[in-house]
Amino acid sequence: MKVLFPPEVIIIRDEEKSVFLAGSIDLGKAQEWQNELLESLKDWKGVVLNPRRPDWDSGWSQSIDHPQFYEQVNWELEGLEKADLIVYYFAPGSQAPVTLLELGLYAKSGKAVVCCPPGYWRKGNIDIVCQRYGIRQVENLEKLKEEIEKISG
Repeated sequence: MKVLFPPEVIIIRDEEKSVFLAGSIDLGKAQEWQNELLESLKDWKGVVLNPRRPDWDSGWSQSIDHPQFYEQVNWELEGLEKADLIVYYFAPGSQAPVTLLELGLYAKSGKAVVCCPPGYWRKGNIDIVCQRYGIRQVENLEKLKEEIEKISG
């Protein structure tokens, strides 16, 4: 498995499958679910796009004029576009406003899988959007792992 983080250049060869890890980060306050998922996928042969940047600084101005923030958002948008699969994890106790935006952007794409456990503050909205647009929902991170493994080709 190859894992890419911002600001690494996103290169995915034609024969490689890819997944984007969309989900709760909340400026670094949310649980690090990405690490748990990556550990369970260590034998998966594909490219993982992980937006949880190791050198993130929550002091960065969230402005189009701030170079690292601008780079981060554009990296995420490119990753979402290029990924074969987008997995969304809405962590209980988090708000994840950017993840809500990203789900809205790709709800009709056919490449979304959602895990929204009880305790996420807008679970009802997520459930309705998933039902309306035929988005697969799974109960936990183990099931997200299984969805990723299905695209191994």
